[in-house]
Amino acid sequence: MSSILSQQEIKNIRADFPILEQKVYGLPLVYFDNAATTQKPKQVLESLEKYYREYNSNVHRGVHHLSQEATEAYEIARKKIAKFIDAKDDKEIIFTRGTTEGINLVASSFSKTFLHEGDSVLISAMEHHSNIVPWQIACEEKKANLKVIPFNEKGELLLDEFDKLLDDSVKIVAVTYVSNSLGTVNPVEEIIAKAHAKNIPVLLDAAQAVQHIPLSVQKLDVDFLVFSGHKIYGPTGIGVLYGKEEWLNKIPPYQGGGDMIKTVTFEKTIYNELPFKFEAGTPDISGAVALGAAIDYVSETGIEKIHATEDALVNFALEKMKNIPQMRFIGEAKNRSGAISFLLGNAHPFDTGELLDKQGIAVRTGHHCCQPVMDIFNIPGTVRASFAFYNTEEEVDVLVKGIERAAKILI
Repeated sequence: MSSILSQQEIKNIRADFPILEQKVYGLPLVYFDNAATTQKPKQVLESLEKYYREYNSNVHRGVHHLSQEATEAYEIARKKIAKFIDAKDDKEIIFTRGTTEGINLVASSFSKTFLHEGDSVLISAMEHHSNIVPWQIACEEKKANLKVIPFNEKGELLLDEFDKLLDDSVKIVAVTYVSNSLGTVNPVEEIIAKAHAKNIPVLLDAAQAVQHIPLSVQKLDVDFLVFSGHKIYGPTGIGVLYGKEEWLNKIPPYQGGGDMIKTVTFEKTIYNELPFKFEAGTPDISGAVALGAAIDYVSETGIEKIHATEDALVNFALEKMKNIPQMRFIGEAKNRSGAISFLLGNAHPFDTGELLDKQGIAVRTGHHCCQPVMDIFNIPGTVRASFAFYNTEEEVDVLVKGIERAAKILI
């Protein structure tokens, strides 16, 4: 097992995140909403400013110096991401606006060629809306069926049910690696292996995984994988779709426009090679460059160390929180990462969240874009505390005391 970050290392990391120094209502900011978005280190902020100050230009289009410099920085970022997730080739890395666009791209392009009337798409009951709605749209257009893998009261997928649902009608499996609402880490290796045994491709939503868990797309043997830059300490508006080269060559483009073409006539268009086939128009160049800086930061810190540190912190928080009167955890999977969802007795999560906010503590309240999950538990939503490598045990103590104060008022 990898060693955890030392207190001095965490102190040094926190010094790189300017926003963590601010106060809310006169109290130090305690930020436990990292599953919604992470804060940004100064190295990422500086990379954004440097791009706009020094080499702002369009990519792939100009012979002049600024364009060449911007293009090089953009493509270096792609290479960094490919290395970070262990892609075979950087042409398998497609820049998107985020996880949502990545899933929409695959759902739209895959269904055009490979989904037909009577076929099925298989997802899980713990998916974020962005891994439900695009498939619903595709199934509606193609008169196909959307099938759902259920989970138990702990928030763990029922693999026996998965086996039953994985029949010949299924053309693709799309599941989350880590649940954003429950914190469950799904057995994705087993899911992929079982799907591949029937020649069914798999898409993984890794929006809540890449910042917490070391992963290799080659070892996983996953066909498609998506994540967002802003959840791995990069800026908003930039994301990544990884696709196996063979699959990216099989599916048609998602959008048409500049850069995704080789030649255009009124009679016929020939599409560009990978990865540009899926990157129509001017991309988020600064976002890609800054995401590259974020990947550098995580890589230099060490994703294995980050994983071990965050796991220890989540377990520390669970031990402290379970002693709070009328604490009810929503999702108690044995294998979990990054987030704890809970309720205080019959108190509405919004009320708990507001009382925590007044104490300088940022958490997420609501359904977390997972309304079906909340319906299964028959609750309106949860309070979610989600963790990053810059969080500390002292902050967990502040959170626990804040929850205890809220409980005295609400229960």
